[in-house]
Amino acid sequence: MKKAHPLIGELSGELLGTAILVMFGCGVVAQVVTGGFPKSLASGDHNSIAFGWGLGVTMAVFVAGRISGAHLNPAVTIALAAFRGFDRRKILPFIGAQFVGALIGALIVRFVYADQIANVDPTHTKATQGIFSTSPGEGVSIMTAFADQVVGTALLVMVIFALTSAVNDPPMANTAPLIIGLLVVAIGMAWGTNAGYAINPARDFGPRVASWITGYQDAMFSANGPELYFWLPIVAPIVGGLIGGALFVFGIERFLPAAEALPHEVGVAEAR
Repeated sequence: MKKAHPLIGELSGELLGTAILVMFGCGVVAQVVTGGFPKSLASGDHNSIAFGWGLGVTMAVFVAGRISGAHLNPAVTIALAAFRGFDRRKILPFIGAQFVGALIGALIVRFVYADQIANVDPTHTKATQGIFSTSPGEGVSIMTAFADQVVGTALLVMVIFALTSAVNDPPMANTAPLIIGLLVVAIGMAWGTNAGYAINPARDFGPRVASWITGYQDAMFSANGPELYFWLPIVAPIVGGLIGGALFVFGIERFLPAAEALPHEVGVAEAR
């Protein structure tokens, strides 16, 4: 039997891993926002959302880590290309696979939660738009939201680099995905209200497109204002990812004994 091209396998891993991430993440937000059945039961809160996204990352990393490195995030892919020797020819294919995976995952959530969304928001307004995409909080300026996403993604990439650096005492192999998931939980709890902690262009834009093509006419705008917003969770995380990668490489790794670049295929889960 003919062996599949390795790139096809990597892209499949990125697509399926990102889809799983979004299914858990958007799924938990849908449950919290729509209220669940019966209505007398609590359906969750901000902590539920933070843990849902974080555990979704853990499960996605376990699924895709071995085959693709489980980037699952264009900001991570670009930072790995800038500082870890990841093949730059693969940047756009990886980002494309991540976007398609996020789109598919969000469409599944949109279909399965369609009845409950219709119950609470039958005309698909900004009231439930946050199930799929992020927006600045009420009273939060675009400048603050941009800074928030830069900081949150810088933390994400800096700690991911620390967790996967062979010369920085990384966690034991089987625990790396769990620690990365807890990192996302921590970011959600510390940086969750200013702008919804997208910290991942694919995670935000894929579901945003899914909501737009299924009835959310204002999906490209902020849910708490008139601003065209879709660009911010794309640009700011990429900037933050590059800053976070640079901070670890030049602020920590170069001072470690026998510091050296990781193999070019290492991604967020490849400490195993």
